[in-house]
Amino acid sequence: QLQASGGGLVRPGGSLRLSCEVHKFVLNDYTIAWFRQAPGKERERVSCDTLVGGGSTFYAESAKGRFTLSRDNAKHTVYLQMNSLTPEDTAVYYCAAIPRYYHCSEWSDDRAAWGRGTLVTVSS
Repeated sequence: QLQASGGGLVRPGGSLRLSCEVHKFVLNDYTIAWFRQAPGKERERVSCDTLVGGGSTFYAESAKGRFTLSRDNAKHTVYLQMNSLTPEDTAVYYCAAIPRYYHCSEWSDDRAAWGRGTLVTVSS
């Protein structure tokens, strides 16, 4: 139901835009998040966008000021624009969704639908 794409090899300081296309459901019916997992590290939620309470987008400290999550309802796609990338951003990135009446703070994997990941490698 969700398919992430857009990963690849990029040099430090470069940019990538990841896409998460959703199938068979209405994008605005869901709270959407991007996660990443680097080898040997725990999974990290990079960003989360909720429509609860008028809507808010949250970012991990590691992503603030560099990453931007956006939605394109017409294209059924969520994006993660990533700028000023560093080797520490190297990871497999996943998009996931939970029903829209759950705020990001109420995230639970038991409620989530996950897409296949896309690998981002930041290296010179």
